[in-house]
Amino acid sequence: MSLYHEAAGLLSAPTTHGGSLKSRIFGNKELKSPPAQVYALVLETRKWSVVLKEVVENAQLLSAERKLTPPLALLLTHDLLLAKSGIALPASHGLRAAVERHKGRLTSELSRARLRRKCATVEALRALVETEALTAGGRTPHPRWVRVNALKSTVDDQLEKTFKGYEVVAGVEEVMASGGGKVLCLDGNVPNLLALPPGTDVTRSEAYRKGEVILQDKASCFPACLLDPRPGEGDVVDACAAPGNKTTHLAGILEGRGREEGERIFAFEKDKGRAKTLEKMVKIAGSDGFTVVHQGQDFLKVDPNSEKYAKVGALLLDPSCSGSGIVGRDDLPELHLPEGPAAGGTAAGKKGDKKDRKRKRENKDGSGEKPPVVLVDDDGETTILSSEKDLKTRIEALAAFQLTLLLHAFAFPAARKITYSTCSVYAGENEHVVLKALASDIARQCGWKVLRREKQTRGMREWPVRGDPDACDGDTDVAEACIRTYRDDGRGVMGFFVAGFVREEASTTEDDLGPYVRDAEGVIIRDEMGIPTLKATGEKAIDLNELETDSDDKSTEIYIGPPEGGDDEGPYVRDAEGRIIRDAMGMPTLKATLQTAKDKNDADDEWGGFDD
Repeated sequence: MSLYHEAAGLLSAPTTHGGSLKSRIFGNKELKSPPAQVYALVLETRKWSVVLKEVVENAQLLSAERKLTPPLALLLTHDLLLAKSGIALPASHGLRAAVERHKGRLTSELSRARLRRKCATVEALRALVETEALTAGGRTPHPRWVRVNALKSTVDDQLEKTFKGYEVVAGVEEVMASGGGKVLCLDGNVPNLLALPPGTDVTRSEAYRKGEVILQDKASCFPACLLDPRPGEGDVVDACAAPGNKTTHLAGILEGRGREEGERIFAFEKDKGRAKTLEKMVKIAGSDGFTVVHQGQDFLKVDPNSEKYAKVGALLLDPSCSGSGIVGRDDLPELHLPEGPAAGGTAAGKKGDKKDRKRKRENKDGSGEKPPVVLVDDDGETTILSSEKDLKTRIEALAAFQLTLLLHAFAFPAARKITYSTCSVYAGENEHVVLKALASDIARQCGWKVLRREKQTRGMREWPVRGDPDACDGDTDVAEACIRTYRDDGRGVMGFFVAGFVREEASTTEDDLGPYVRDAEGVIIRDEMGIPTLKATGEKAIDLNELETDSDDKSTEIYIGPPEGGDDEGPYVRDAEGRIIRDAMGMPTLKATLQTAKDKNDADDEWGGFDD
């Protein structure tokens, strides 16, 4: 089987080239083993390598089994002692036999390594290993954030079942200081969110398998909390929904408040592979009954004026970004290879390790070449940037897309609130996008404003870290409205940004260009019949169906359509070249007449459009 040989090659390869471990594995089309299995094995073995190095060396495994290389010895020992299913090879396979015949001694050495670290159980050792992996290189560890899914459970239920025996403490600081003990805290900003010690493995619990609890960083919960969807406000859109954490969070909030019959969540994901993950998560979380997943559909290609989305009242936008705030995406635990007489393995491993350490020292003290900037976006795509100019160009390209998405959301006629978020630390993707959106014609014409801090939900209003005033051109109101989080600042969250927008009643003054919805270039948006949409109500300026009366008043004559003579160019007056004639407000003139019998003498009074 190729799993262990492929993993061994990746385990000992330099980590400074080719992007993140995840992108190198999932982007490798030559792998014969499942990429997810290879990734998990390599990552977990790196985390445990400092312990496994002791175990392999003290058990003298490499001396007894000369055909094993140090990387293979680590990988096989990891699965023998720590993997639930053991070594993923047939019982008769030579590599499996080479390690299993030393199982007794390897198990004893693991127990000694555990006791040297003063861990009473293997689970306690596991938590310690996770913490050490997170703090390697001076990094600040982050708690394990767990959101209780309000669609299937409650915090009280989970405290009685999944987290029975855990001590509830006051804050994240106490959780982090617990040393991996059974403690947790209830978050004060996000309802139904728990903080547990780093490395706590919730994925083995029944609650996780049933979708009662979901692993989600605290900062990632902010967009749904800030959007605050409520019953009666219409449908909700998640524009870039995969993998589904925010989608299911929206569902939990809406259902928990008494979702009205017929209200739905529209979840868009243009990548079909990621859309399948989204669909699976929506089903596990229990929101599939009122969440419509649009597999492979690009939100930017959705018509805001489509009847299907006429009741969309709120939109959550979390577009692709640089991913510069994500914790642990590009950080790998240091690899510790065991020493032994295996031919070529140890020497090469040690030599490679020394070179890597030398490069790190040179980069840190500034005496060597400056390392490239590696951006891994939230799709797992890696971009290696060799200069500040490249970085600036990349951020500008991302920001242009993000702004386009936000302005597209502004065009939904019935929308009243929007959140925009990124997992980026760069102002170019955050405050700068907010400022440009607020300055756009469509924001001014449709009445979109930033959601001020004092109008935000309590948890979001009380979050202390706000936007950068300098990045907001000195506008402190906008800066205060923006919410930021920073990794490694002691609050236990990743780098994140979120801002909210609300729609106020649009003015009908001449400065606001009239009562009709317009696009980003100021052109009135019309349906296929040429009828505009009112800003104030989000409804069509005229409903042709309402002109068809069933009244008993037979004195009313209504005619909509081509006049006698066969003119089939629609209901509006056109010039000699066939173009619709419009007034100063861009309104057409109907060919049709709407008149009563007593008003036939006034038939020349044609309708010339709606007044402002």
